[in-house]
Amino acid sequence: MRIRQEKPFDFVYNSITEMKGKHGDMLMDFGILRLAKGQKEMDNEDKERAYLLVKGEVVFEWQGNIVRATRKSCFDENPWCLHVPAGIEVSIKGMSEDSELTVHKTDNERAFEAKFYMPDDCRSEERGKGTMKETSTRTVRTIFDYGNADYSNLVLGEVIDHPGRWSSYPPHHHPQPEIYYYKFNPENGFGYAELGEEVLKVRENDTVKIGEGMTHPQATAPGYAMYYLWVIRHLDGNPYIVPTFLEEHLWVTKPDAVIWPDK
Repeated sequence: MRIRQEKPFDFVYNSITEMKGKHGDMLMDFGILRLAKGQKEMDNEDKERAYLLVKGEVVFEWQGNIVRATRKSCFDENPWCLHVPAGIEVSIKGMSEDSELTVHKTDNERAFEAKFYMPDDCRSEERGKGTMKETSTRTVRTIFDYGNADYSNLVLGEVIDHPGRWSSYPPHHHPQPEIYYYKFNPENGFGYAELGEEVLKVRENDTVKIGEGMTHPQATAPGYAMYYLWVIRHLDGNPYIVPTFLEEHLWVTKPDAVIWPDK
């Protein structure tokens, strides 16, 4: 399902999914926090939370820590992200005229140490490189997953799609719910998101819900780079580790694959 954002977000927390409300099948709260200069947001909710800076300049405060973070471009720079357990008070203050963060919340009774991820902490990979005639070469950034944060009920990262290329490919699926949130460069760009047998046109600030078993490759229009934030909610007793790929399409990833017009 696509959730279209028809107008700019307000300078406040803009709720998109809610665990006990709209789109509750995602099992997590997801929204966009937009801050003007001097505007402050405080939160000590009894949920695991992650705050990822998409653009702008903000000051994070938690447990006596104060960190100033600046991100001019989510396309060219790795993210800053604060990840805290339930009950920890967090303050975020806007320092630029317009700052944007994605906010992620879910239930988690585990007590874990708060972690602030700086750009150098993010694992960034060029996936697809050297295969498929570079038609699925993209940048995949993983902030935290089951490998480095097995105490979390979330997995969080970003993908940068190169213009005219594919990502989340070959088609794959998993039982855990996932959310994609989109940006384009330039902003009037567009792309396409597959959800099983359905294909959706996506634009700036759109959100797509990915349910159990839905394949979800993405394609970007030529001339436009596509960014999407991805967040997965582990299922109780069934954490997300690796997806299930459609075997019929795996052949394209082999370095010696013969792809038309190769002879």
